[in-house]
Amino acid sequence: MAQAAALDASPFRPLNPADDALLHVRCGSDIYEGLREAGIPGSFLEVSDPLCQGPLSPMHAPGALRRHRADVIASTYKDIGNADQVFEKLEAEAWGLKHLDRYTRIVLWFEHDLYDQAILLRLLADFGKRPALQDRLYLIAIDGFAGIDRFIGLGQLAPDQLAQLWGREAAITQAQFDEAAVLWARYSSGDPLALQDSLQAVGGTLPFARAALRRHLQELPWIDSGLGLTEQLALTAIAEGAATPGRVFGRLMRDLDPQPYLGDAMFWPILAGLAKAPAPAVTAFSEWRDPIELTDLGRRLLDGQGNWLDQGRLDRWVGGLHLVGQHPPYLWDPARSRAVPGPG
Repeated sequence: MAQAAALDASPFRPLNPADDALLHVRCGSDIYEGLREAGIPGSFLEVSDPLCQGPLSPMHAPGALRRHRADVIASTYKDIGNADQVFEKLEAEAWGLKHLDRYTRIVLWFEHDLYDQAILLRLLADFGKRPALQDRLYLIAIDGFAGIDRFIGLGQLAPDQLAQLWGREAAITQAQFDEAAVLWARYSSGDPLALQDSLQAVGGTLPFARAALRRHLQELPWIDSGLGLTEQLALTAIAEGAATPGRVFGRLMRDLDPQPYLGDAMFWPILAGLAKAPAPAVTAFSEWRDPIELTDLGRRLLDGQGNWLDQGRLDRWVGGLHLVGQHPPYLWDPARSRAVPGPG
């Protein structure tokens, strides 16, 4: 049924009709209007499954994995829709990626952060198995833009700024397809030690992948606090005066996160997990504008006087790794700046 719906309602959206053989692929709809207003020709395909979170097991068949991911996303993300709606969107994206043959030039628009890079790795790993597409693929990838002090993503850019990037796309090389295949296999396996080893071994032809995947590894529980980096930054934001969940998220995006990559829906379950544990680190909330404060435990964690793993029970995804219970198989060691095996 979802496949039929995708066929009836094509996920491809027109920009400007001057070039029906040109397709722009983006991990969201944030630049669609900007491209259209800039007069850039072609069509647009959104591929926005948030691969920086949730199950990624390669053991699942693709359709079963999308069903599993839809269930997890709908049950944990705020205001994202029910599982059937999420699944239909994922099915439409998959159908669109399967039907690219009509386009003779395909331009991928991606920035440097983990959300973008995880999706880019998956796309390039898949496209690397499709030789007929490879000489049609081009990439626009940036980590900054002149005049923007804190560049977070392409969605910040006005139409005239997007127009300045048009024409700078570069053909994707075989080395980039190969590197993406290695990194995606390691990332989706849920084995951060294997991923870490691969980051040292690959040639760096994808310039932003290493930093993004290191940011991913920092979401593992830290040895000293038991908190992932986003959890630590959320507690810091509250301690420094962010008085609602919405303001906590804004503070992370504007100031605290060294490489922000989460949308608000993706941040919600991380913050909610700090409130819903048997011994919470923050006070309970249900909406973005609700008041929020640190608990005594939250203050102790920030002061280095406790470990979250001693108090709460993990139940969250770090990429393809499902962290559950109180004894995670992997931790982040800030002193060595690397992932290490857990004590269990």
